[in-house]
Amino acid sequence: MIDLHCHILPGLDDGARDIDDSIAMARQGEQDGVEIVCATPHIRSDHAVGIDQIAQRVRLLQGELDVDGVRVSIVPGGELAQSEADRLTDEELHTVALGGAGGWVLLEPAAGALGDDLERTVGRLAEREVASVVAHPERHAGSDFERRLRRLTELGCLIQWTAQFVAEAAPGDLVLELARDGLVHLLGSDSHSAAIGRPVQLGAGFARLESVCSPQRVRWMREHAPRAILRAEPVAAMP
Repeated sequence: MIDLHCHILPGLDDGARDIDDSIAMARQGEQDGVEIVCATPHIRSDHAVGIDQIAQRVRLLQGELDVDGVRVSIVPGGELAQSEADRLTDEELHTVALGGAGGWVLLEPAAGALGDDLERTVGRLAEREVASVVAHPERHAGSDFERRLRRLTELGCLIQWTAQFVAEAAPGDLVLELARDGLVHLLGSDSHSAAIGRPVQLGAGFARLESVCSPQRVRWMREHAPRAILRAEPVAAMP
C-alpha cells in the first residue's frame, strides 16, 4: 500500500515531533503493510515550510529508516493549501507534487464547505498541467456535498479520504454510499504522530471499502491509482 498523505517529516510543520516520532510512524506503516509513504508537510501561510528543504529532509529520514531496518520508502510531496496554489512558481509546484514528479498535487480545500473557489483553483492548476488530488473531503461537507464531489471528478480530480474515517464508517454512512457511486478514489492516513491521533494505517479503511466495492475497484484504489500518481502518469479509469 501507498500512503499519499502523511506528515511524517520531523519538526517541519504540525507533524512528527522529532526523528524518533518519524521512525515510529514509519514502523506503524510497515506493520500495516504500507510500503511507500509520501511526506506531505503543510504548504500554507501558518507553517514556515521551506519547499526547497523537503527533498533533503526526505533523504535524511530515509537514511535513518534504512539504518534502523524499517522497510518503508519515503518520497517527497506536500499538502498544498488552496490559498497558496496560485502563489507557487512552477518549480515549487513541481517540488511539492506527490512523489516530487510534478504530475499530481495534494490540494487542501479552504475551511468550510467545498465551493466554486476550489473548482477554479483546480482549473488553474490544470492549465499549468498539474492534476489535483483533493484531500480529506469529509471535513468539507455542505448541503451540496455530493454534487461538488461529482463536479470535481468531472474536472479530473481524484478524491482522497482519510483512512480512519472510512474504517470507522457504519453501514449506511454517506461515505460508503459515495464509495459505491465511485466518489472514493484514494485513502491516506493524514497521520501527524505515532503518539497521538491518526496512525499510519490504511488496511482497515480498505477492508471497510471491500464491503461495498468490488475487489477490482479496491485494488485500483490501493495499488494502481497511487502508483500512477507517484509516477506523474494519467490514472486509468476506475473499474
